[in-house]
Amino acid sequence: MSEGAEEVINLRSQITCLQNRVRELEEENAKFSSRLSRCRCNELQEKMPREKSENLGEERGEMNSGSKRSGRKKATRKTPGYDTRIMNHHPRRYVALKVMYFGQRFYGFSQEAQMDPSIESEIFKALETTRLLIGDKKEIQYSRCGRTDKGVSAFGQVIALYLRSKLKDIDAHNKHSGETVPEEQDGPPGEIDYVRVLNGVLPKDIRIVGWCPVSSDFSARFSCLSREYKYFFWGDNLNLSVMETAGKKLIGEHDFRNFCKMDALNVHTYRRNVMSFKISPCDMRFEGHQLYAIKIKGRAFLWHQVRCIVAVLFMIGQGLESPEVIDALLDTRTLRKPQYLMAPEIPLVLLSCEFEGLKFLCSSDAGQALHVHLENECRLYQLQAAIFREALLSLLPLSTDKDSSSNGVTRKKASHVPLMSRETEPSYEERRAKLETAKLRA
Repeated sequence: MSEGAEEVINLRSQITCLQNRVRELEEENAKFSSRLSRCRCNELQEKMPREKSENLGEERGEMNSGSKRSGRKKATRKTPGYDTRIMNHHPRRYVALKVMYFGQRFYGFSQEAQMDPSIESEIFKALETTRLLIGDKKEIQYSRCGRTDKGVSAFGQVIALYLRSKLKDIDAHNKHSGETVPEEQDGPPGEIDYVRVLNGVLPKDIRIVGWCPVSSDFSARFSCLSREYKYFFWGDNLNLSVMETAGKKLIGEHDFRNFCKMDALNVHTYRRNVMSFKISPCDMRFEGHQLYAIKIKGRAFLWHQVRCIVAVLFMIGQGLESPEVIDALLDTRTLRKPQYLMAPEIPLVLLSCEFEGLKFLCSSDAGQALHVHLENECRLYQLQAAIFREALLSLLPLSTDKDSSSNGVTRKKASHVPLMSRETEPSYEERRAKLETAKLRA
């Protein structure tokens, strides 16, 4: 064999060895790349919730407040969806959030009604945007104090759930609310400013006004000691003293089946305890008309109970019914509710929910931002009211015949049918029998 041929064979052998080595290196490189990718994912999952969520809250807060640092509009960035399960390695704590909202544009508080927008759906969107949720609704042990209906507002709604925390030494499962509530109004040092972060992304008609650490056995619904509602109305053509006398008859424990919308499928007892009732003037007048408010407090309320009570009180205040109709409707022998329209929903507000030992926290920065936000909203609505008043003044004067109430109930005594003489709705027993029959047929 010639020297040249032997050299070619050696070169081919070296090439084959090099090719094999390259394949081995490529396999090792693939393994290392896979490991490195997993490490980077974990780093990003840890870093994003801590840094990005709060920055995002601040950015959205600036945008919502209408700050104009330049003439150009800020480009809004769409927040990508994320799986709450990837946050499970983060510390968490069980907290109660105090929520304020103005219900005019919402289909009630609960998102279970399958109607958007709802207050609850907007809150959960904000929780996902800020990366505060850890787990699904069942895992976060979510509860709410009340389910306000379409158009109803609240200043003291309370929800409870597990949220992401920065304090790694907190065992949220075992701590008591009394042990975790700090003395400082700003909250524990180093903890997430839940009020500021959430208000930075919530719509302007929903605000978190405070938060409080609670024990894991706390329920926003069942731990509530009392709920207080306020119903605003103009006092035109109403005998307020007679209304208050009638309202006092509601105090105590009674069967309120004739003062609610009956839900025979889910509610089986209609006894409720009203703790207090009061009618008082508000600090607002318009063209000589005085605004008043009914304040009613109870342990718990039935579906539409307050609006039904107010509707009957309006009839009494107009002289269409006597205060004794309250006694008749509370009588358990009156099994069927007379048919009547509820009072409008817009003037109704869930004023407060009372809990034992809860001290809601709000940082000074978040509190100041809340004040500024509400002051700006008040000014905006005052401007709108001024525009409507100017429009009213521009019209030709009308006659002074006042035969209708500004509460939306036309005063026509001749056409009024007494409540106890009206057609009635089915009784609870009749509704249950119908449900059982339908169940058997199914």
